[in-house]
Amino acid sequence: MGRLQYYRKRRKSIRFIIGGLSFAFVLTMTSLILLLYPFHSNVKEPYFTGENPILYNGKQKGNALIEGDTVYVPLSFMEENFDETMTFDKKSNSIIITTKDKVVQMPTESLTYYVNEKPVELHLPPLKTRDGKLYLALNSVLDYYPIQFVRLQETGAIWVQKDGEERKLGHITEKDRTKKELRMRIKPSLKSPYTEETVGKEAVFIEKEFEGYYFVRKQNGVGGYLKKEVVMEGPSQKVIVSRENKQPQLPKIEGPINLTWEAVYSKNPDLLTMPEMPGVNVVSPTWFELTSSDGTVKNLGSNEYVKWAKERGYHIWALFSNGFDPQLTHEALKDFETRQTIIRQLLHYSQMYELDGINIDIENVNEEDGPLVTQFMREATPYFHEAGLIVSMDITFIAGGNWSAFYERDKLADIADYLAVMAYDEHWGSSPVAGSVASLPWVEKNLQTLLEVVPHERLVLGVPLYTRLWKETEKPDGTIEVSSEAMSMGKIQEWMSDKNLSKKYDEKSGQNYVEYNNEDEKTTYKIWLEDELSLKKRADLAKKYKLAGVASWARYFADERAWTALRLDDENTVTQKSQ
Repeated sequence: MGRLQYYRKRRKSIRFIIGGLSFAFVLTMTSLILLLYPFHSNVKEPYFTGENPILYNGKQKGNALIEGDTVYVPLSFMEENFDETMTFDKKSNSIIITTKDKVVQMPTESLTYYVNEKPVELHLPPLKTRDGKLYLALNSVLDYYPIQFVRLQETGAIWVQKDGEERKLGHITEKDRTKKELRMRIKPSLKSPYTEETVGKEAVFIEKEFEGYYFVRKQNGVGGYLKKEVVMEGPSQKVIVSRENKQPQLPKIEGPINLTWEAVYSKNPDLLTMPEMPGVNVVSPTWFELTSSDGTVKNLGSNEYVKWAKERGYHIWALFSNGFDPQLTHEALKDFETRQTIIRQLLHYSQMYELDGINIDIENVNEEDGPLVTQFMREATPYFHEAGLIVSMDITFIAGGNWSAFYERDKLADIADYLAVMAYDEHWGSSPVAGSVASLPWVEKNLQTLLEVVPHERLVLGVPLYTRLWKETEKPDGTIEVSSEAMSMGKIQEWMSDKNLSKKYDEKSGQNYVEYNNEDEKTTYKIWLEDELSLKKRADLAKKYKLAGVASWARYFADERAWTALRLDDENTVTQKSQ
């Protein structure tokens, strides 16, 4: 009996195992079918969110306001996608837009806005505030940006398109298909929810493809993925937005720029003593200076100097300085109206003295105020160009501190006609170590770095015409006191002659060098000379890097040898940027 019972239990166990395996097999196959078979989702989800969605670059970019026929878009939409330079001026409660030839001021909730200070009247304000956000009327800015838009009636979407944007056309194939096949999916999968259905022969735009799917967009702006076999490709179409592009009519300079600055501190030079300057074609007298936070500009201009310069064929690019005062600069440039006050005065003076250009010399500015300087240039340049003035700006090599870090060189290069790099003061007047004003290796290395952000055809190489006479004096306690004196080319030659000194070539600086020990004074004198050799090498650098020319500081430091050394008007010279 015991054996029989054992046998029956074993048979029951085998049947149980076989049944379990069968169930597992069926379950596995069912799971695989459910996993692998592309069951279509029947879930529909909205493509756009909110009213009046903005469609741009294949995505929804917020929502617009509609008042009558006027479409308002968030200011942030314009800033992020078309113009990061658009500025809100708190004092005037206005948006400031700048282009190559226009300065546009749009006050909030006003029916008037201003283009180059000329009023433009509207039926609705170009700028509105809603729930703490600023909205801009699209129609009011179409003249300033290469964009167009269409309002899609079926969905209420605002489709914004930019010039040059390419779109591939397509249509849904005529073959009979189920509704599920014609549904546009949120993701490239039939299991994904869909946004809308298409129909045979319907025209669509094809925006991209992904693993057997096209992302297509209907004429109403709604988009989604469709299997490739559902869509027939068509030709490409380019968006063309025509906008007037006025080129400023600026004075033409023959040959490369050869500018010299005329330092005017209190009165203009005695014109009877002015030397011949062969090769020079631009003079830049330092006539205008910011003197007050209300934008007042001091004027030291001279009609006699203008007459003298024009009789000799020189172009006149008068210089405007910020007085090298960081706090004054901040106060004067932080508000739109004060910036406009400065610009109006400079325009008035440019007409008074029949100027050919303006040279902007803004130095010693707090780094955080750099964007204010850039904005000033954005707002000033269209006015200066409208007045027929060439616009140049002085900059330094790339470095830290108030004298350099604030310059947004890449942006400034896109605004001004020329940037003049002040390639000197490697060792400044109060330097604790004696050295060259601008050694040639130092200049070339920094020039190469600068040319990575400033186009060569817009860059003018500033060269020093002064030399520093360095004194290293041993004090009673054994320490060395270092001091210097800036001297003209002529004065330094007189000093050397008086002491019967000879120069020798210094390989490290690429300049001639003089050293003199005075035992009685316990002083060593050192001079890295600016002479024919160093100036010729600087002119050669301008040619080597195909720069727009040279600019020399300052005219009264030079002797007749300087102008010969700096001449660029030979067959190997650079070609000036066309105006």
